[in-house]
Amino acid sequence: MTHVVTENCIKCKFTDCVDVCPVDCFREGPNFLVIDPDECIDCAVCIPECPANAIFAEEDLPQDQVKFIKINAELTPVFDSITRSKKPLPDADDWNGKPDKLKQLER
Repeated sequence: MTHVVTENCIKCKFTDCVDVCPVDCFREGPNFLVIDPDECIDCAVCIPECPANAIFAEEDLPQDQVKFIKINAELTPVFDSITRSKKPLPDADDWNGKPDKLKQLER
């Protein structure tokens, strides 16, 4: 099993989770992070660090977020590795918690 970044990360991209990852499995896109499913060691330290509550263990994903397993896997080779936290997107707080953000995902 692995951990998965879900929809609420879109347009927020808080990176608090990146600093605690012991294996540097996060990848960064323009407005979203993903977890490399081949690198993730399922340690779960990233979950409580995410201010957007956008990270779940694969087996705990809400049903409407299951599609993000595939999205994380597809975007891992496209996005660059990120190993240190950065400032969130300027309007992250405005987007945090908004529903239906998938159409906002920049690949």
